[in-house]
Amino acid sequence: MGIIKYVLPLQVYKVVVNADNKSWFIFRRYNEFYQLHEKIKKLYPDANLRLPGKRLFGNLDPDFIQQRRDGLDEFIQKLVSHPKISQHPEVRSFLSLDNPRNASEPVDTDTFEDSEAMNGKDNNPVNLGPSEKTSVKPSDFEFLKVIGKGSFGKVLLARHKNESKMFAIKVLQKQAIMKRNEVKHIMSERNVLLKNIKHPFLVGLHYSFQTQDKLYFVLDYVNGGELFFHLQRERYFPEQRAKFYAAEMASAIGYLHSLNIIYRDLKPENILLDSKGHVTLTDFGLCKEGIEGMGTTSTFCGTPEYLAPEVLRKQPYDKTVDWWCLGAVLYEMMYGLPPFYSRDTAEMYDNILYKPLRLRTNVSSAARSILEGVSIYKITSVGKSAGGGKMVSASVMEADNMFQGFSYVPPAEDAFS
Repeated sequence: MGIIKYVLPLQVYKVVVNADNKSWFIFRRYNEFYQLHEKIKKLYPDANLRLPGKRLFGNLDPDFIQQRRDGLDEFIQKLVSHPKISQHPEVRSFLSLDNPRNASEPVDTDTFEDSEAMNGKDNNPVNLGPSEKTSVKPSDFEFLKVIGKGSFGKVLLARHKNESKMFAIKVLQKQAIMKRNEVKHIMSERNVLLKNIKHPFLVGLHYSFQTQDKLYFVLDYVNGGELFFHLQRERYFPEQRAKFYAAEMASAIGYLHSLNIIYRDLKPENILLDSKGHVTLTDFGLCKEGIEGMGTTSTFCGTPEYLAPEVLRKQPYDKTVDWWCLGAVLYEMMYGLPPFYSRDTAEMYDNILYKPLRLRTNVSSAARSILEGVSIYKITSVGKSAGGGKMVSASVMEADNMFQGFSYVPPAEDAFS
C-alpha cells in the first residue's frame, strides 16, 4: 500500500491511497492528522512518529507549505509501513480502508453462468421494451472484471464471445429492485438510455435482456476512465481543460433538458472519458422524466457534495439544479474540491445553504463569472417571490447565458444525427 499526498487550498490535504490493486482519495484537515498522531503515538511510542508543527500567524510561505506537506507525507508513510499501526482501527478509518466502495472485488463467473435466458418460468418478468433481445443470454459474454457497483447490482467489462466486441454491462438484481420498490426508477433509466442514441456525450444502450433473476443492459464501453480518477491523479485541471469538459457536459445536460429530463446526479464519478478525451455522461438512475418547461419535482436525491440549495430545503425544484451541479463540478475541476466541501456532511449542507463562494484570483473573467453565478444562484433561487408566491428559479435560457463564451452549443437540432 502506498500513499501520495497533495496540499489543497484552505488547509485541506488530499491523501491518495493505493491498496489491494485499487486507488482512491480522501480529504483531511491538518487537525485530523494531529488528532490521529496524538492517539497513535501514545499506543506506539517506539515508532517515533512526528508531525510538522501548526501554522503560526497565517504563515503561507511556499517553503513552509512544502515542508508541512512533506512532513505529513512522511507521517503517513510511517503509519502504513508499520505492520501493527497500519492495521489499527483508527488508521484504517482515517484512510477509509474498510469502506466497501474501496474493496477489490473479482468477478464471480458462476453468478452469471447459472442464470440463462428466459424459459417461460420467470415469476417476475420485466417489460424492457424495444431494447430487449430475447435470444441473448449471459453465456454469450465473457465477463472480465467489475468496473462499477451500485445499490442494485454491478457494471462489468465484458467481451461478446462471437463478435469479440467490448461492452460495459450493467447487471441488476430483480429481487433487490422489487424489495425497495425501485422498478419505476430502473425503467426510467432504461427510457433515458433509449433516448441517448443521438448525443455524442451520453452513454448509449445497445440492447437489453433478462433472466429469471437479473436484468442486463449492454452499454457502450468508455475506456478512458472516470473523470473522478483523473482528478484524483492530477489534483485539478488547467482552466482550458476544465472549460473543454464543462462545455461538453453543458451540451449533454442541455440535450436531456430538451427531452424534458432532469439528470440530478452530475458528479465526477458519473462522467467518463473516451479514448479521444471527450466526456460521456453515464448512470441515469436518478433522472426524472416529464419535466416540461419550468415544471418542478420534489424528490430528495443526489450526491451530498453537489446538492442544490432548494433540494436541501426539500422545496420544489426544476431543471436548473443540473446547472448548479455543473457549476460545482467545474469548480472542483479547477480547485480540486467541490465548492462547499466539508468532511462533516451537516457542516457541508450548512455551507451550501449559507456560506459565500471563495474564488482565487488566477482564473479568467469568464470562469469567474460562471463560478460566481453559483453563489448568485443560491441567493436568488431559494425561497418564494414576494409578489406571486411562486418559486424563484433561473430559466434554462438564463443558465445558458451564464456559459456564454465558455461552452459549446450545437449549431442545429440534427447535429447529433
